[in-house]
Amino acid sequence: PYVIVCNHQASLDLMGMVEVIPDRCVPIAKKELMYMGTVGWACWLSGMIFIDRHKREDAIDVISQTARTMWRENVR
Repeated sequence: PYVIVCNHQASLDLMGMVEVIPDRCVPIAKKELMYMGTVGWACWLSGMIFIDRHKREDAIDVISQTARTMWRENVR
């Protein structure tokens, strides 16, 4: 298992990141992205994991559950 951290600065950076990110990689994004209309729907349908950056404990819980699932299912 591995983690790739990307801090993109513009919307166009996302298209470049999609080309670089390996298969079976699940991105984690801020929850506010989910409410951006069509972009939010596309992100949700693609399996993106959303975290609430304003609620630290909730964000840690979501990331911890994701890590446990990756370990249990032997997902890279």
